[in-house]
Formats: sequence, C-alpha cells, structure tokens
Amino acid sequence: MGQEGAPKSAYELAMERLRKKDEAAGVVQAPLTDAQKAAIAEIRSLYGARLAQADLQHQDRLRVTFDPAVREALEVEYRREREHVTAEMDAKIEKARH
Repeated sequence: MGQEGAPKSAYELAMERLRKKDEAAGVVQAPLTDAQKAAIAEIRSLYGARLAQADLQHQDRLRVTFDPAVREALEVEYRREREHVTAEMDAKIEKARH
C-alpha cells in the first residue's frame, strides 16, 4: 500500500499496531489452505441463505400485524434468531480455520 518514504494511511498505521500487538501476544497468522477457504466460503453461503430466509420470514410476519406489542415481540425474536445463526456461523468458520 504505502511506498517507501510516503506517509502511511490511518488504516496502515492501525494494521501495523495490530500486527505488533499480535506478535507480542504470541499470535501467529497462518495462511489458509485452499480447502479451508472453500469450506469457509461454503459455510458463509449456507448461513447467508439462512439469514436471508429469516429476514424474509420476519418481513412477512410484520406485514400481517399492526399491534405494537406483537411487532416488538417479533423484533426481539428476529434479533435473537439472527444472533444465534451468526454465532453458529462464526463458530463453524473458526473451526474450519483450525
């Protein structure tokens, strides 16, 4: 990104600090294999579809009700479902990385 002698962007400076912090903590970044990349892409695709389906179902449920209490309950349920699916996806991605 930055050329020798050229000023560094805030992004480059932040990434440099994070790399130094990781080195100090003993964190080693290993490049992903092609199989790991494919597995992660498959996981993201699958869970992206699940999130899209949950979003569509949520929108359909909201269209048929006008009661504020019911709508609020639907919002809470939707947020909980998104958090669950996202956490599950993140866990599977982390497992695929190792």
